[in-house]
Amino acid sequence: MIGIGAVGSTTAYTLLLRSRMDELVLIDSNKPKAIGDALDMNHGLPFLGKSKVWAGTYEDCGEADIIIITAGVPQRPGESRIDLLKRNVTIFESITDEVLKHNKDGILLIASNPVDIMSYFTWKKSGWPVHRVIGSGTLLDSSRLRYLIGNKLNIDSRSVHAHIIGEHGDSELAVWSLANIAGSEILLSDEEKREIFLNTRDAAYKIIEAKGATYYAIALALDRICTAILKNEASVLNVSTLLTNYHGVSDVYLGVPCIVDRSGVREVLTLQVTDSEKSLLNKSADKLKGLIKSIAM
Repeated sequence: MIGIGAVGSTTAYTLLLRSRMDELVLIDSNKPKAIGDALDMNHGLPFLGKSKVWAGTYEDCGEADIIIITAGVPQRPGESRIDLLKRNVTIFESITDEVLKHNKDGILLIASNPVDIMSYFTWKKSGWPVHRVIGSGTLLDSSRLRYLIGNKLNIDSRSVHAHIIGEHGDSELAVWSLANIAGSEILLSDEEKREIFLNTRDAAYKIIEAKGATYYAIALALDRICTAILKNEASVLNVSTLLTNYHGVSDVYLGVPCIVDRSGVREVLTLQVTDSEKSLLNKSADKLKGLIKSIAM
């Protein structure tokens, strides 16, 4: 785990609680913080079982199956994820350089925002196969959408099937044409759908305004991705990956449904979306591709 801020520490604790790993290394530029978190977690091991957690260095990445990067400057109240771009690129350059010195075969899981651009940047910088550089994508956004639909209809959100695709951010889109509950149509008015989508899209802003950062739900999303990888589940998750002629979108990382297993992203699934949804997806891609061009690779 690289970056032991709110997201990194919460994700580490979630992984520990769910016994996802044998060894967990915490790496942070603030070494005392990483040491403190490792000590705190270790003191709970008698309640959990056998695991090894310690504050380490980049050399400890050498045999890691998964390297989760949550490092970066935090999103400020009122700041979009894209506003974080230039501030985080410099940090990621140094992190990627250090990881590549010690690990050539693991899976890089990116959670730092703007996650799609940071994932693309990390893939380019690393030179690794695209299936082994994964962004958290719109997995959390899709979870938010499912929760809000379920809450509105008083139905268990686990029974709601709905996707947010595109950018993890302001240009994302809800695929209402495919949303369903056990194959049944979701009976919501256009206004109700619009309200649910806006609350989904803007959820992070509201949480950041209220408490400074989001970390519980993204930690669960990262745990879900790690589980699919470590258990070779071949689960379909809306992660961020490189798209190639995906409804006309190429050479950009965006969140879409993917089969995730021990290899990373095994396959990208093409949703049969409407023409208007295709248009929105292309607009989301064009927005990010414009920003990517501003980064010197």
